Amino acid sequence: MEPRDLSAHVAYEAGRGVEEVARDLGLDPESLVKLSSNENAYGPSPKAADAIREYASRVHTYPKSSAADLRERLADRWAVTPEQIWPANGGDGALDYLARAMLDPGDSVLVPNPGFAYYGMSARYHHGTVNEYPVRRENDFAQNPDTVLPHYNGERIIYLTSPHNPSGSEVSLSDIEAIADGTDDETLIVVDEAYGEFSQSPTTTALVEERDDVAVLRTFSKAYGLAGVRLGYAIVPDEWADAYARVNTPFAASEIACRAGLAALEDDDHVEQTVEGVHWAREYYHDNLDCRTYESAGNFVLCHVGDGSAVADAAQREGVIVRDTSSFGLPECIRVTCGTREETERAVEVLNDVI
Repeated sequence: MEPRDLSAHVAYEAGRGVEEVARDLGLDPESLVKLSSNENAYGPSPKAADAIREYASRVHTYPKSSAADLRERLADRWAVTPEQIWPANGGDGALDYLARAMLDPGDSVLVPNPGFAYYGMSARYHHGTVNEYPVRRENDFAQNPDTVLPHYNGERIIYLTSPHNPSGSEVSLSDIEAIADGTDDETLIVVDEAYGEFSQSPTTTALVEERDDVAVLRTFSKAYGLAGVRLGYAIVPDEWADAYARVNTPFAASEIACRAGLAALEDDDHVEQTVEGVHWAREYYHDNLDCRTYESAGNFVLCHVGDGSAVADAAQREGVIVRDTSSFGLPECIRVTCGTREETERAVEVLNDVI
């Protein structure tokens, strides 16, 4: 027996972990600085960590009440109804829910290239097809009507990323509206704001209340430091919010995840420390790296170094793990996550030595 034809599917390529690199190079894991996966350099929200410990003894129960509480809390934050909040097992889980709700077999989606690989992966899992629009360095990595709509051909979903990974560029609200206005009535614009807390631009959430063709993706992985817990959510228009009950995986957002999320939402000090640290690190990279860097609204900076693979390998041997962006179609670049002050300064010193 064979699985169905998966030849069109691609594997997600994550950044290398500390243990993996240490083992390969014979280094002490404690000596390595990992700046390759856009994780929170300041760790998880302390209040969330306390909640994880507090509720560990209750994981024999399903997360019904905690999930309802989380939806209520997020609805208050974004001025929507609880039904418009779709919690999931990470942002990728929310992408799956949107694909289930929107795609019939054979429907197509339009994704940025480069961009988050899971947009296309999720569509293919749900028997959809994937088309691309280019996000190019010569256009300042723009996602706007001029770069998106010429590639639009009636796709059911268009994915925008703001801030965009790996470039750090943003999409303005006016451009999002123009893209939505330039598409068919049955096309959904999904704006991925996984890095939204690090941006100083307005969130797209306001458009969700005004339109029935825009949804927003958010996560607890970045600013709240809960990447290992796996908690994300979509914010969807009220008109079709009740679809969640028919497409979600039962209890996909676990009891621990929901409790951690609720606690993290109360931990303003941690988010403020993280955001301030990211803003400082971004500027430090721009001011001190001996290469071209691109303006970023995320917790990372894209750097033009000539040979990204060679620079990433050399930096890794010196104990600093950065992301070679060849898998994004940018072999001449690396992406460097914003670390703590000590980590950021060390990264700059090592990278300047090897560039």
